[in-house]
Amino acid sequence: MDVGTNSVHMIVAQVDPDGHFRVLDRAKEMVRLGRNGLTHGRLTATAMEAGVRSIAQFKTLAERQGATRIRAVATSAVREARNGGDFIQRVKEQTGIRLKVIPGREEARLIWLGAVQAMDLRGEPSVILDIGGGSVELIVVEGGQPTALHSLKLGCARMTERFLHGDPPTARSVKDLDAHLRHELEAAVHAARHAGARRVIATSGTMLCLVSMAAHRLGVHPGKTLHGVTVAPSEIARLAKTLRESERERRLRLKGMDAKRVDLIYAGAAVADQILRGIRATSLTACTWALREGILVDYIQRHGKGIEESARFADVRRRSVARLLRRLGYHGPHHEHVAKLSLRLFDQLRDRLGLSPAHRELLEYAALLHDIGHLIGREDHYLHSYYLIVHGELFGFTREEVELMGQVALHHHRRGIPKPPSDPEVPLPTTEWKAIRALSSILRLAEGLDRSHWGIVSDVRVAKRRSGGAVLELRTDGHDAALEVWEAGRRTELLAKLLGGEVRLRVAGRR
Repeated sequence: MDVGTNSVHMIVAQVDPDGHFRVLDRAKEMVRLGRNGLTHGRLTATAMEAGVRSIAQFKTLAERQGATRIRAVATSAVREARNGGDFIQRVKEQTGIRLKVIPGREEARLIWLGAVQAMDLRGEPSVILDIGGGSVELIVVEGGQPTALHSLKLGCARMTERFLHGDPPTARSVKDLDAHLRHELEAAVHAARHAGARRVIATSGTMLCLVSMAAHRLGVHPGKTLHGVTVAPSEIARLAKTLRESERERRLRLKGMDAKRVDLIYAGAAVADQILRGIRATSLTACTWALREGILVDYIQRHGKGIEESARFADVRRRSVARLLRRLGYHGPHHEHVAKLSLRLFDQLRDRLGLSPAHRELLEYAALLHDIGHLIGREDHYLHSYYLIVHGELFGFTREEVELMGQVALHHHRRGIPKPPSDPEVPLPTTEWKAIRALSSILRLAEGLDRSHWGIVSDVRVAKRRSGGAVLELRTDGHDAALEVWEAGRRTELLAKLLGGEVRLRVAGRR
């Protein structure tokens, strides 16, 4: 549980002995624990009562899921309140839960630990931005690791109570808020800019609400989850201006607005805009994993359960694919062998098919996942595979990459040429559809080369024919590959069209 200034959040997970975990339930409730207390330094009796009640309800939910361990942390509102100890005592007496107050830097570290499980942060320097009710956490990430942890008393509830008066706020109060933010953010913004961080990862309810509203203004419906949705920082600036000039009723009518945040959202937008402008950000991407997931991962790591998985799958993308396979109970060597053959074909055909090195990794993951639809039903399993891939919470990938992998898996069993759907949820450019056709042609063939699921074809070599097309020489180590040759031969049509000539199969050592 994450007991914050605005909301109480909970995540319940099943942790396996090897450190794997599966999320069973999530819940959140906005209790406004810090209401009217941030400026006076005391939690009100009403707020404490609401907080204790929410924690008790969440404990009941967790226990109904079979939870045997509960870890709860409190952040800005409790750690700053003079009567925070009284609240902690009431929680212990009425729920039996020991509420641990964490300092700001630890809060920032846990936010990073949660976000890095769901986002690939190994490349360009990035900033994780979490705007809570009492504090703002700004984490500079380089090479996947946090190099600067900032926790600032600039949360949206605190800024609203201290500066913003009137509805909409007066020009004077807006000016005072902006001046305060510039002064307080100077060191953190300088550290981010010095690191060259232009990519910003948005966590917390306030930031996700801003991304949702910005996406709606662009005519993009985020769908069921905001994770991975990216907007331009300039859209946040425009949104902040709209929020600043709007009365409450107009703010409520804005698409993507969370009604529970309507009174605090402008302050959050003002903070976000100042930071995005200050570091000259080029993108803002939503991440739905943050503090509460960080608490979970930290708990697992501290108890030695997550070490084995982290060692095997340091890459968030590969770990995410492995977890989806495990979660669906999909075992067996067939998918791994098809992936191996797919990569052998890719490496030899890449240039002729106009594919990029980045497509290699996506082909491997599509191959590993191509048959998971069998868990729903053998009939039309490729349709089920597509659905499970695009809805399987594959973290570390962009929405476009997930869609590409889903489309390749969808078309691995179909005949004909893959074409864009009439109403795509995630539109892909023409260049990526060319890649989907090429990758599908490879996966179709690799699937056929393991028709018996016995790994008969151990390797494949590709030779270009003078008249176009290709000759595929199959290594079978003396095993009978008649079934594989027959099935693969039925799957060469698309590849032949792309190569401009017939694709022939030949077992090594035979004519």
